Amino acid sequence: MASSTKGFAKGCRVLMAAAKTSAAAASAQKTGAAATRPPTGILKPLPVSPSLGAFLGVSEASRTDVIKKVWQHIKLNNLQNPQNKREIFCDEKLKTLFDGKDKVGFLEIAKLLNPHFIKS
Repeated sequence: MASSTKGFAKGCRVLMAAAKTSAAAASAQKTGAAATRPPTGILKPLPVSPSLGAFLGVSEASRTDVIKKVWQHIKLNNLQNPQNKREIFCDEKLKTLFDGKDKVGFLEIAKLLNPHFIKS
């Protein structure tokens, strides 16, 4: 019985060593492929509307960058409702982006920004 346990342990070490090598090779392949591939989806820079372009200062931006800049503006100007953090008070800059609304919910932001991305 001791010999079968010894053989089993030896087989596991071999399997683990082989898996380690192939995982390292697969990881190296993924990082090389990701570095050369252009961004897609929400990371892809798209042309933006003139009002959003004026807010950002650029004519093209990815959706993630736009959301980050909007949240930076909200935090910098203290526009979150202190009693209800899910509610954002709109200043004049945000009103131009959010259809003139005085208040928006944080889940509405992406939906209200969607028309500002020009489809090509």
